Amino acid sequence: MNEIRTPDSTASADAAPTVPARTPEDIVARVLSRTGTALASTDGGHWDGQHDDGALEREARAGLRRVAGLSTELEDVSEVEYRQVRLEKVVLVGLDLPHQRPARRPTGAAPGALPGDAQDAETSLRELAALAETAGSQVMDALIQRRDHPDPATYLGSGKARELAEMVAAVGADTVIVDGELTPSQRRAMEDTVGVKVVDRTALILDIFAQHAKSREGKAQVELAQLEYLLPRLRGWGESMSRQAGGRVAAGQGIGSRGPGETKIELDRRRIRERMAKLRREIKAMEPARATKRGSRRRGSIPSVAIAGYTNAGKSSLMNRLTDAGIMVQDALFATLDPTVRRAETADGRVYTLTDTVGFVRSLPHELIEAFRSTLEEVAGADVLVHVVDAAHPDPLSQIAAVRTVLAEIPGALDVPELIVLNKTDLADAVTLAALRTRLPGAVMVSARTGEGLGDLRARIEEMLPRPEVVVDVVVPYSRGDLVSRAHADGEIETVEYVESGTRLVARVDPALAAELQAARGASDRP
Repeated sequence: MNEIRTPDSTASADAAPTVPARTPEDIVARVLSRTGTALASTDGGHWDGQHDDGALEREARAGLRRVAGLSTELEDVSEVEYRQVRLEKVVLVGLDLPHQRPARRPTGAAPGALPGDAQDAETSLRELAALAETAGSQVMDALIQRRDHPDPATYLGSGKARELAEMVAAVGADTVIVDGELTPSQRRAMEDTVGVKVVDRTALILDIFAQHAKSREGKAQVELAQLEYLLPRLRGWGESMSRQAGGRVAAGQGIGSRGPGETKIELDRRRIRERMAKLRREIKAMEPARATKRGSRRRGSIPSVAIAGYTNAGKSSLMNRLTDAGIMVQDALFATLDPTVRRAETADGRVYTLTDTVGFVRSLPHELIEAFRSTLEEVAGADVLVHVVDAAHPDPLSQIAAVRTVLAEIPGALDVPELIVLNKTDLADAVTLAALRTRLPGAVMVSARTGEGLGDLRARIEEMLPRPEVVVDVVVPYSRGDLVSRAHADGEIETVEYVESGTRLVARVDPALAAELQAARGASDRP
């Protein structure tokens, strides 16, 4: 690994006790030491693949093998086996900004106490490395710089950009990934300096979504987000520009040299806007089907529970444990994108649905939020929100804040009753769990891998489900056993008694079923 010679400020001798000094070299060393796994919390084989049916999907993803040392020259491409692509070697770039630095640790605080709510540069860069590996690249090195704000021209500053170019050349990297969103001018300036492709965090996340989207709606949503990101970043390439002048003015070429009146880049922009308009119409046409499914559940008075949370927090694993859904589980970020709905029952037999939604991430691209709005509306329409948090993550509180930031952009999502579930407790240490219990007093501790705490989770979900509103005490004729069955499935039965004229029920049911029960009783009373 190249030595990074960025100076780091040190605290004065009379300053209050702080977090131990974190030099950029130390941060980069810790980030690179964890390459090869999606996140530190999943290191050590936390996922065992025994509770899902995703073997074929994982095999298909692994089939797109990436080969180190493969170039794009024609003589190499002709010898490549089917479905092999070149393994990109990347260098990560991050900034240690003031708002990301950990707060001072109180005097006498426990060594394992939670850091400040803001996610620091180390955790952010580690997450970027996990995103790069999920996209199918190899992290070669990293560079981090302490600054008060990004440089408006080159993001890093001219001196550090030249140092980055030397690092890229030394390790043989062909891509630079920046932990932030670059403006078009910053991206061009960095590419001109380092001489290789430069992408930012948003482009990396969009690439992962494009790889993992499977359903027709998911593919359309991802393509729309990609086009929204690409539109302001189109570049003209000189010779591809069409002439806009004609006659003798057109460089003296005369008749036949008049251009179409639009440059190539303008034609591309117009085509992108037309494609975006078509995708929006297609996505809008898909919404009624999802709304119809939600409406049928509502008409049947079936409560719904939405599972949301940070990516790789274990939402799909938890869904498989609770419902035997068989959703694919993989130690990767954004492994599953398409929502899945499954049926579940409470201990007393009440039916409700569990919905697994797309995972969130810090600084989730706004284009994705807009494109996946119809999917995220599943959260706003739920009766209970199960917010899954990775308890073994270095900064779980920032994950909670990131998820709530995304939910705030969905009307009504923050109004849904929330149950925080701290997953992967088998990997978290006792001090961290004690601190989390203090900061999140209503949270439930579970482990989707071992099954610990699942009984408590089911009980808490059952408590939070909406209860039927109307109390009835009716005798239902034996000929209307269908109403008795619905009362058992959708209501809360207190007493069941079989009398001469029918089944006497004392129960809590919804208003519609209460009206049908009263009507059935009235019909049996008439001569």
